[in-house]
Amino acid sequence: MSRYALRVGSLAAALGLWQLLTSMDVDLWLRFSQFPTVADVARTFGERLSGPDYWTDLTDSLTRIVTGFLLAAVLGVATGVLVARSRLAEDLLGPLLEVVRPIPAIALVPVAILLFPSNEQGIVFITCTAAFFPVLVSTRHAVRALTPVWEEAVRTMGGGRWRILGSVVLPGALPGIFGGLSVGIGVSWICVISAEMISGQYGVGYRTWQDYTVVDYPAVFVGMVTIGVLGWITSTAVELLGRRLTRWLPRTSYVPGLRAPRARATAPVPVPVTGSPRAKEEVTHDQLV
Repeated sequence: MSRYALRVGSLAAALGLWQLLTSMDVDLWLRFSQFPTVADVARTFGERLSGPDYWTDLTDSLTRIVTGFLLAAVLGVATGVLVARSRLAEDLLGPLLEVVRPIPAIALVPVAILLFPSNEQGIVFITCTAAFFPVLVSTRHAVRALTPVWEEAVRTMGGGRWRILGSVVLPGALPGIFGGLSVGIGVSWICVISAEMISGQYGVGYRTWQDYTVVDYPAVFVGMVTIGVLGWITSTAVELLGRRLTRWLPRTSYVPGLRAPRARATAPVPVPVTGSPRAKEEVTHDQLV
């Protein structure tokens, strides 16, 4: 409970500092006088909650992020396993993927506009592309890092290729896969909001950009807070699912305020020696070492 209280206290301190700097119009090097206060943002947020547009935008953004992220998860894991396990697939797909991977997903907006008949499909494509490559790279490295002893054990017991995939490759690579999924969900939110700002008609990103164009800064901060909360909820859901599916892994427990006990020096225990003088010399030498 003390850890949760500390987290809530840090958030409250940040909000209190924001309210103090904006209400006093502090202008040193950063111009806090241009910022809305916390009270203004909270009042605007309450007004948005009572209207239908806020919930429509929320539903549209969540639909886009969930659809694109699920497609990226399936395609990224499948492609990563295929490239890591097949030399032919690595030779055919590897160069193409490495050329496309450095291109920012938001730079593919013109491509999405040309390829897809609707903006909705284009935004889902950009979201999927943003999460695809983190999942792909993490899956590929996780599969290649697996020890070959496990696979050899399954082959010894008569297991085939699909049995190895289901009982060795995928379970062993799950920690790395969920590491890529955690990164991918964050990148997906960045790109879906940017795509909504550029070519969307509804959504949190579209509404935030519209509020900026009409100089409604409290509403802009409402959009920013909404994006942050949605990103935190989705990333937490991915992390909890990963812990659930990898509960067989050993985990370290952290207890605040506790330290490992120091090892105390103890006197050497005399060892009774019987036998030849040579044996006595060997035991005495071992005790000294």
